[in-house]
Formats: sequence, structure tokens, C-alpha cells
Amino acid sequence: MSLIEINHKNQTKLHGYDKFFKNLTDLYIDKKLPKKIILSGPKGIGKSTLSYHLVNYIFSADEKNKYDVKNLRINDTNRSFNLVKNNSHPNFFLIDTQDEKKNIDIDQIRKMINFCNKSTFNNHEKIVLINNLDKLNKNSVNALLKIVEEPNNDIYFILILDSNKTILKTLKSRCIKFNLFLTFEQSIDVVNKITGFNIFDLINNDLLHYYNTPGHYIKLINFSKKYDIDLKETSLKKFLILLIDNSYYKKDNFIDNCIYQYLEFYLLKIMNINNSSKLNFFYKRFIEKIFNMHKYNLDKESFFIEFKTKIFNG
Repeated sequence: MSLIEINHKNQTKLHGYDKFFKNLTDLYIDKKLPKKIILSGPKGIGKSTLSYHLVNYIFSADEKNKYDVKNLRINDTNRSFNLVKNNSHPNFFLIDTQDEKKNIDIDQIRKMINFCNKSTFNNHEKIVLINNLDKLNKNSVNALLKIVEEPNNDIYFILILDSNKTILKTLKSRCIKFNLFLTFEQSIDVVNKITGFNIFDLINNDLLHYYNTPGHYIKLINFSKKYDIDLKETSLKKFLILLIDNSYYKKDNFIDNCIYQYLEFYLLKIMNINNSSKLNFFYKRFIEKIFNMHKYNLDKESFFIEFKTKIFNG
């Protein structure tokens, strides 16, 4: 099994958001779709994929091979789909992190403002899509506020926000926020449809948690293939020992971002099994340490050694 590509621009089938997508398109048809919307949800839940499907629905309405509403599918021969995919559509502007930069700089916002001030092509609506909204620096947010506050009747702003991150209240107050959510069963169903496999045949139940997203599971599968790890035969404890002993948090960005989550999962699991208030207090203190390690990027290696010594071997 090869690595699974999850490029949002190329995901021509939308999974898990049938009713929500219909609500958005109904609002658009009735000319009631808000001009400034925030799609908020945990990383990997499908915010970007949903956004690109909405973009294609709007742009392809009067084109050949327009959006297939019945099957929630983009026709890959559609002109607008290919222009957006290549970031060359005259009425579309994308803002995102570039070249591994941590923040979105103000130059992108300035270019977007120039884009907004120009006439629309063929008198159709313009769409500005801003991914990783929390990556805007202070100057970028202030510049964005100015353009968002203007009427801009022919421009839709779609802002994508990781719900675990925060943005300025002044920006949030100027937009209508939609919270995206998938149940555990829906997330599993989405992964199975995207991959063509049954996730329960690939990953041990011990590693599956109801608040992980489809994107997380797909990255976990890709991680296992990249490093030749059999996740079906790996418990949560074995998985964490493997990550720590092999320092995968230094080698893989996905693991670096999610290892704390798995550590917390493990502690919560043994707290549910354990009835000792004294031990549970000890575990809660470790959960606090995990939070601070992640938040302040402290000495990871020392912490993981301590965790293995006191929790796994203690």
C-alpha cells in the first residue's frame, strides 16, 4: 500500500458533509450566503476540502461539467477546477503559509487587497480563501480587518480556522462562524471511502479515538507505511514506547504534533482503570506537564525519558 495523498485541491469527492454542504448551497441560491464566513474545526476534519467544493460549486455554475450536486463531486475536467487547482483562476485568491514560514506575512494580504480592488472577470463573484487563519501575524490581521469591513458585495471571504487555535475577536465578530464536526463513525467512514480500505484492518482499536479526524487517521496510516510499522499489532503503550525509543518526534512533523495527544490518551486510559485518588493526582500532574511541554516547546527529550521511567516503568 502506497502513501495516501491528501491534497485538498485534488479531492474531487466530498465525504461526510452532505447536509451541511446543501445548507451552504441553498443559502447561496437564495442570495443569503454570508460574504465573510469562518469554517472552524479541528485539524484534518475536512475544512479545506469543503471550501474547495463550495468554490467549485459557485464558479462552475454556468460552465461545462459543472459541480455534481447529487453526488457531491467535482468534475476534474471542469475549467474552473483546473484553474483553481493551478492557482490561476482570475476570480480566486488563495492565502496560506508559504515556504515553511510559520506565519502569513502582510505581503500576501496586500496582494489580496489589490485583487479585491480590481474588477471581477466576466462580472462573476470573487472568492478569497484564507487557510490557516491563525497564522496571520498582527500586521496581517489589521490589514485584513480593513478589507473585511468594507461592503465588497461581489466578494466572498472563506476563512479556515483550526478550532484549537485562537484569532482576534475583532476579526471573528465580522464573520459568520460555522463549526464543523464529525462523529467517530463518520470519521471512520470518510477514511474508509478515501483510502478504499477498512481502517480496523490497518490500525489497532487501542489507537483509535473518537475525537481524532479523518486527516489524522490518514496521516497515521502514512506514518506507519513510511517507517514500516504494523499498527494493527501495536497497542497504545507499545506505540508510545516506539515513538520515544526511536525519537520519531524528531524525525516526523506529524508525530511531533500529535505525540502529546497520545500521551494524554494513555494517562486518561489508565486513570479510568485505576481507582486510587493518589495515583490519579499524580497522572493529572503529568497531563499538566504534557500541556506545558506542547505549549511552551520545552525540553522534549528529558520529558519523554521521565514519562517512560515514571509511567511505563514506574
